[in-house]
Amino acid sequence: MSGPQTHVVVLGGGYAGVMAANRLMSRDDLRVTLVNPRPRFVERIRLHQLAAGNHGAAEEYAAVLNPGVRLVVDTAERIDVAARRVWLGSGNADSHLDYDYLIYAVGSTGVVPDAVPGAAEFAYPLSELEQAERLRDRLADLAKPAPVVVVGGGLTGIETAAEFAEAGRTVTLVSPVVGPSLSRPGRRSVLKRLDRLGVTTVSASVASVAADHVVLSDGAALPSAATVWTTGFGVPGLAAASGLTTDGLGRLRTDETLTSVDDDRIVAAGDAVAPSGVPYRMSCQAGLPLGAQAAGTVLARISGIVAADATVPMSGQCISLGRGAGTVQLQHRDDTPVNLYIGGRAGAFVKEQVCRYTLKVLDAEARKPGSYRSLKGPDRSVLIATEAAPAR
Repeated sequence: MSGPQTHVVVLGGGYAGVMAANRLMSRDDLRVTLVNPRPRFVERIRLHQLAAGNHGAAEEYAAVLNPGVRLVVDTAERIDVAARRVWLGSGNADSHLDYDYLIYAVGSTGVVPDAVPGAAEFAYPLSELEQAERLRDRLADLAKPAPVVVVGGGLTGIETAAEFAEAGRTVTLVSPVVGPSLSRPGRRSVLKRLDRLGVTTVSASVASVAADHVVLSDGAALPSAATVWTTGFGVPGLAAASGLTTDGLGRLRTDETLTSVDDDRIVAAGDAVAPSGVPYRMSCQAGLPLGAQAAGTVLARISGIVAADATVPMSGQCISLGRGAGTVQLQHRDDTPVNLYIGGRAGAFVKEQVCRYTLKVLDAEARKPGSYRSLKGPDRSVLIATEAAPAR
């Protein structure tokens, strides 16, 4: 092929980033580089299993990434928007990448609050591969009866508590509410299973964490040989550090085509994007279509056509409750729950199929770029208008 190829750099090798990189390979006049700090693809939705010791939660990129994509194992330190250049953390003489278009898909991470004394020092977060491995190693040193406290009643906290309890651990789940995003019937299903597994649920907040106990907001102390912190959300500070417009949590602000409000050569996908200031829920359910649509926006720009608005149907929340049961909370397209769920062994089956499906989808897109199709999502205009309206 004559002439220089258009170079697209994708930052982040998670669900959204890999989907975007694969889809870009639908054109043979593009050069695509994927930058990721790890040499393997992390199945983030299985990290609680890794910590429990029953799954590796990582896959070789060869299994999910188009072979034409160049993988650079490094960290992105800064984006020079004016020069269209990404500076990498390796420190080598050639530690930068110049781009024509950039897809920002750096993902999210958990946050252990400094405001809770001892949490940063003694608690074990569970949102990164290395964190899950550290927790797994800690649990390997503990006898099964040793008390484990899981802080946070969201989906990660529920799955972690159930996984550990099914493995014979003594588990207490601490949260003001267990399953706040679920319907009442869905929440009852989760609590029933947790009770059956022997998980003690405590409706409280954690005031402080020590090496061998946690102190609750009411002053009560709970023994804890390992305190797992699953509440809180954060994103890498790369966008803000590069002078790009972000929301209050650091997610890149974009329009509905996922294009940065600062530069039309930067497009974003996944957990680190806030389209019109209204982000989608952190999930691979949103990450896959957002990755495809971010690539679609870049492809549209290159072709000189109008990019489509992002649409993501949020059809449910899949929760594993150990290997033997699960709860699948069904939802409206706007991500609000309905009073229907799939529970028990059927729920576990659906959850496991969803986990396997994500890898199959990425593999299929790698082999045939452009093959992935997501359902049409909801009209976000009402939600955006509500978010933008001043408080009365």
